Amino acid sequence: MSQAATKEGLTGSPVKHFSIFLDNKVGALLEVVKLIEQHGVVVLAFSIVDSAESSIARMIVSDPERVSALLKEHEIAFSQSSVLVLELAEGASDLGKVLSCLLMAEVNLLFSYPLLVRPRGKALLVLHVDDNECASNVMAGEGYQVLTQGDLSR
Repeated sequence: MSQAATKEGLTGSPVKHFSIFLDNKVGALLEVVKLIEQHGVVVLAFSIVDSAESSIARMIVSDPERVSALLKEHEIAFSQSSVLVLELAEGASDLGKVLSCLLMAEVNLLFSYPLLVRPRGKALLVLHVDDNECASNVMAGEGYQVLTQGDLSR
């Protein structure tokens, strides 16, 4: 894999991740997912973090540009960032090695969650780190496949 694995160019654009800010109420996530699905977009991964008054729905979708436009159009607060998506050849047993690679690179893991899809039949893990380029280079150097948005989108 190229040294520029997370940059748009030779290997494709990085995976886009949304943090969607929701009221902490029953059905809030469902409303957003229905809106996304009604426009032909698939939620590929999600995670929820809640507090007493609000929730953050973190997700990866098949068409980030469309979702960004939908969220703006419906005045739903969100932020967007790039994340790494790793293919885990050995599944869950790769977790320790992945964390060791991040430690070796002195890259801080901010949060992580699995994907709901397996485009090539292998487990996938989202990593939101403080240095995507460094982490991507280290992971590729250790033999991990770092996926792009094109690998996940239909």
